[in-house]
Order: sequence, then C-alpha cells, then structure tokens
Amino acid sequence: MSADALLLPYQNRWNEDRAPVKFIEKSRRIGISYCDAAESCLLAAEDVMSTFYISYDKSMTETYVADTAAWAKRFQAVIDEEMYVCSPIEQETVIEDEREIHIYRVRLASGRHVTALTSKPRNLRSKQGRIVWDEAAFSDDPEELMKAAIALVMWGGQVEVISTHNGEDNPFNQYVQDIRAGKKKYSLHRVTLDDALAEGLYRRICLVKKEIWTLEKEIEWRQELIDFYGEDADEELFCIPSRGTGQYLTRAQIEACMANGIPVIRYAPPAENFIDWDEAQRVREIQDWCEEVLGPLLEAMPRELRSYIGGDFGRLGDLSVFWPLQQMPNLVLVTPFLLELRNMPFEAQKQIFYFICDRLPRFSGGGLDARGNGQYLAEVARQKYGPELIAEVMLSESWYRLNMPKFKSRITDKEMLIPKDDRVLDDFRAFKMVKGVAKIPESARVKKDGEQRHGDSGIAAAIAVYATNMEVEFPLALGTL
Repeated sequence: MSADALLLPYQNRWNEDRAPVKFIEKSRRIGISYCDAAESCLLAAEDVMSTFYISYDKSMTETYVADTAAWAKRFQAVIDEEMYVCSPIEQETVIEDEREIHIYRVRLASGRHVTALTSKPRNLRSKQGRIVWDEAAFSDDPEELMKAAIALVMWGGQVEVISTHNGEDNPFNQYVQDIRAGKKKYSLHRVTLDDALAEGLYRRICLVKKEIWTLEKEIEWRQELIDFYGEDADEELFCIPSRGTGQYLTRAQIEACMANGIPVIRYAPPAENFIDWDEAQRVREIQDWCEEVLGPLLEAMPRELRSYIGGDFGRLGDLSVFWPLQQMPNLVLVTPFLLELRNMPFEAQKQIFYFICDRLPRFSGGGLDARGNGQYLAEVARQKYGPELIAEVMLSESWYRLNMPKFKSRITDKEMLIPKDDRVLDDFRAFKMVKGVAKIPESARVKKDGEQRHGDSGIAAAIAVYATNMEVEFPLALGTL
C-alpha cells in the first residue's frame, strides 16, 4: 500500500526520504505533519517500526495521532487487510513537572504503535523506533532533545525534524546551516508556500472543499495568508529566519584567518589606450607580465597538493578577481596569492586566466562567475579545460543559499588562510543576510582610495571554496605532480 496518489509531490519526497536523520524547513499550512502521519501509519502497519511524535503543543500531538488513525481507516477502505486495523485513540495521563500531561497513542494490528509525547529529552531515553520532532524551533532544550533522539539511529531508527523558522539564531536554523555547510551529514528539505502552491497545494484544497480551482482564487488565497501573517510572513511562509539582515562574517572571524606573506597582486592595463594596441603587442605585453609576476608565484606552489581557483568577473567599474587555493593534507585551504584586475580587456583576462590554470599543480577544479559579460570567460574556459574542471557559476539566490554556509564554515572554523589585506577584509565584511540568504547587496558597492569595489574578492573566494567540492579524479585533473 502507498499514499503516493493521495499526496502532493513535495509530501511524497519527504515520506520517501529514508535518510537516518532528515530535516525540513517549511511554510506553515502545507501539510507536512499530515503526510508524515501517513508514513507513520504504514511503518507501524507493516511491522517496520513504531513512531514517537513530539511537539511543544498539546493540540498538535493529539492531531497527529488522530491523523494516523484516519490514514489507517483510509488505507483499510482501499485495501481490506487486517494489517490496517487501528485501535481507538488511547489517552494516558502522567505527572510531569507537577503538571498533568496527556500522552496519545494508536496501535496497529502488528502491535506497532504511534505515540505522541511531550518534548522532554528524558522521554526519548530507552525508546526504539522513529522520532518525529515537529516545530522543533519552538521546543525547549533542543540540543539535549536532539542528542537523545540521535541515539535511536544506532539501532536502525530514524529521526525527522520538522519546523518553520523561529529566528536566525535559533538552534533549528543553526542545524540547517550546518547541514548546508556539510558539517552535519543529514538530509535537508525546504518547502516554501510558493513551492507548495507550484506543486498543487491550493488545487488540493479546492478538491477537498469541493470548490472549483481558478488561478485568480489561488492568488487571492495566497495574498490573504500573507496579509494574515503580516510582517512575519517571510519567516512563517517563506522559510526566511527573522532578524536576517545583519553581518554575515565578523571582523574577528575574518582576521583570524588572515596570514602575513600572502601576495595580493593588483594589475591594470599599462596604458589607457591598451585596448587599441596591436593584438600581437597586447598578447606579448600580457605574456611578459604573467611570466615576470605570476610565474614565480605559481612555480613556488607545492607540486603535490591539489589546486583550485574561483573567479568573479568585472570589466568596467567592478574588479575581476582570480582566487587560487591549495588543499593541505589536513584539508585546510591555503591561498598562494590573490590577483585583482581592473579595467582589463576580455581577451587579456582570458590569457591571464589560462596562464594560471595551465600552471596550477594538480589543477582539480575551478568556478567562474557566469553572469552577464562573465559568461564569455566562463564558457571558453569550460571549453578549454572541460566541464569536469570548470563550473559556470550563476550567482542566484539558490546558489548563495546552498554554498555560503560552506564558505562561512571555512572562515569560522579557521580552515582557510587568506591574505592580510584591508580591502579583502572589507569585501568579506560586505556579505549581508538578506531575507535569510548571505549575499553581496547592491548597496555594498563602495569606493575606496578612489577605486570602486563590490565585495569582489569575497565572491571570488566563495566560488573558489565551491570549486573545492567538485569531484575530479586523476588523470582528468590537469597539472603536474
């Protein structure tokens, strides 16, 4: 038996995920708890495991168990098998912290059960089965609760953590960021109100209410929800933690990763009319400069270490920045040098980038900003080195959401050495939390010492860290040992 036909795609994806530990950041009123009750029912009926549901709210615990019983009746109506026979809802009263607490339970014919508990860590001790922790961001003592829940995984259980957000600094959001950063090897789902609507939420509501769906009615219903939540709509409906407009990296965190002796090379064309020089003369000029300035730096890089590179593109105004990295045996990323180019013609940028990549020891991955004019360099570099080595990076909100936590963890864990340079510091500090996502706002474009900057080296560094996660196996990688 399956509930697939009765659920929406995002609900099915959640139920079908068999990861030992999985999280979902979600909008309210999209039916995640409801669909999860179907999975609890099936697992109990098929004698796989029992489920313990925990939440901070009594009405939620009662509803979850009632939904489980309703799913059992629905399954039995479709397939008349004894395995879906469900007991009436049992209610047990216990004394907890000098208060009467109600525990709800239903039992299936297999003997497995679905039991709703309060969110006290001690309630999970000595339990076996599956934990469903609902609205985790609103629970007391979440770290202890998570520690107790994880113990069940050792014996083949599963931990599911479901919640809307409750602030940027809430432990639930910290878990989400750690998952995105790769610190926690858990599965992560994300469903906003708009994601749910795109996959049929309001159509299903109309079907249940026996109403005719129209796009106009859906737009009106969506707006009514947004109006109802008011200034909390971003957090409650669109998975954006509140207080999310502050500094992403502190000065102290950045400076702790800075090291003396890492060269920062800043290069501009040798003449204002450089673009009008004869092509052969321009190529010779760039080649001579590369061999004189970059050649010794590249030659000095350890030959046995993997190398990576990230690039942020600029032509007029903003900088182009190429940020190489080498990965040490202890996995710390070291910057051998940093190159910033100002007002450099397209072909000259390509020549310089090729010069660097051709000489990087064990070149194992690169990413280039592929927005706007940057798409040209990203495309020709991919053609030259292959898609296994060059990623064309479109700096979208989803890219920032997925990759900035990994970049931040490199800084906060001091696993990346960067140049000790005031302009690099400013670029890294330019990252801000904008509606729950770390990015460089348009307002961060500033002039320093008469030159415009827009977080350019920060973006190049983030793309370089992204490149270190590319899966490349030798002999595909270029360079020499």
